[in-house]
Amino acid sequence: MGIYAKFAAFYDELMGDRSETIDQVRSYLAKHLPTATSLLELGCGTGALLAGFAGELALAGVDQSPEMLAIAAERVPGATLTQADMTEFSLGARYDVVICLFDTLNHLPRFDDWAEAFKRAHEHLVEGGLFIFDVNTIGRLRGLGRQQPYVEDFAGNYVIMNITPTDSDVFVWEVKIFERLGEDIFKLHHETILELGVPLAQIRAALEPYFDVLAEDDQDGHLVSDDADRIFFACRSRG
Repeated sequence: MGIYAKFAAFYDELMGDRSETIDQVRSYLAKHLPTATSLLELGCGTGALLAGFAGELALAGVDQSPEMLAIAAERVPGATLTQADMTEFSLGARYDVVICLFDTLNHLPRFDDWAEAFKRAHEHLVEGGLFIFDVNTIGRLRGLGRQQPYVEDFAGNYVIMNITPTDSDVFVWEVKIFERLGEDIFKLHHETILELGVPLAQIRAALEPYFDVLAEDDQDGHLVSDDADRIFFACRSRG
């Protein structure tokens, strides 16, 4: 079963509002490419980010999960959506902007796959186009791996997340969602998700053949480092 197959129906409730991330993308567009007319999202999920640009840009999205794409198709009916692996797809089109957000890259458990995703982004961008993505830093993931399981009550349901380190820099997210079916009756949805932590220097080196890095920003305005939480990159594609 593919990633997020069981998580899809609950994803938006758990992830909450996306407006801050949409605003972050808008700020990069305003500063670096205000004439953009098209946008492709890698790992578009339920289409929550794409929906933030509906009516402004021509939109497309790629995701592996048919369950997530089904929700995206309803939310953003004008978007061109493709079920594919973001490391090995070809849409036969180029876009002004490619985005890959909410630590989607971290879900690729081998760094060779990150490099392939960077290549696909470059291949699908016009010359001078923007590639905008974010990552959970290796420091954040190591910190989460030392914490107790995370428990949350959402809309009458419950989620338990436990992040476990391995002997590499891959971290195992065990997600258990208890869906309330009745007063004392719950249905368990259990999914295992992998995330890879990568030093920022290694990410910059992999970007270098294809992109000029225009900006690196911590989501909370703190110093950009491997010990920060979530880092945004804005990069310009070279011809």
